[in-house]
Amino acid sequence: MKNFNIIFWLLVTVISTGWIVAACTGAPPEQKIVTVSIEPQKYILEQITGDRVQVRCLLSDGANPETYDPAMTHMLNLRRSLGYLRMGNIGFEAALLDKIHESNPDLPIFNTSEGIVPVTGTHGHGDVAHDVVDPHTWSSVKNARVIARNMCEAMVKIDPDNKAFYRRNFDNFDARLDSIDRVIASRLAQMHGKAFLVWHPSLSYFARDYGLEQIVVGGHEHKEMSVAELRAVIDHAREHGAEVFFSQKDLDSRHVSAVNEEIGARLVSIHPLSYNWEEEIIATADALVNNQ
Repeated sequence: MKNFNIIFWLLVTVISTGWIVAACTGAPPEQKIVTVSIEPQKYILEQITGDRVQVRCLLSDGANPETYDPAMTHMLNLRRSLGYLRMGNIGFEAALLDKIHESNPDLPIFNTSEGIVPVTGTHGHGDVAHDVVDPHTWSSVKNARVIARNMCEAMVKIDPDNKAFYRRNFDNFDARLDSIDRVIASRLAQMHGKAFLVWHPSLSYFARDYGLEQIVVGGHEHKEMSVAELRAVIDHAREHGAEVFFSQKDLDSRHVSAVNEEIGARLVSIHPLSYNWEEEIIATADALVNNQ
């Protein structure tokens, strides 16, 4: 009985001590949340924020940004966010802004593509095509440096306690991007003025950066071309020696292979919305260089 009492009071002491420690330290602080639109943004932002915040993404894996409608859970996550860092010109963002403002009037919203010289005329249709901004600003290393800088300044505003940490990480990432850009530019210098094919115009900014011509085969906004338009594109691709045909496996038309039978280019699958942004941009350059 004496041994039992000793063990009992030891347990009480341990449990009480645990309660006292918990009361003194408090519950673990809830992690800060920042929301972005797409996975490449998440990758870029995480190079700056490290483990200081949790970065959440509105666009679900494999979803089409042109037809995307965020789930209620994504909208609820915005209520807990320090800020929303939008890409800038993606269709579903514009459709959501009013809802976000209504439900989260105090939520800071930042356009991470601000300052980028836009490419127009690749999206849209009819008379308005030339006025529509190409949304794929992240498909360019030069643009990524602008996007990263915008993200860093946004984080400094919404989480100033960590501004030195964010700016240091940005400087390191910016230096890495500069190195990647110089390597790609050097490797693609031999291809200046040459063309490549793409089903959906997702590489417009990449092409502009390195003096390449992007030939769009799939038409605007995934609308297929007429037979006459397609014939003209095929002839143009042949005349300009386009040897690589980029397509998105999950989103592009089943007609890619059929069209390519007449062109005879090398089919390369790309993933513009991949989280692994660095790997994707380097793989795109490699596909062009390795075809020479």
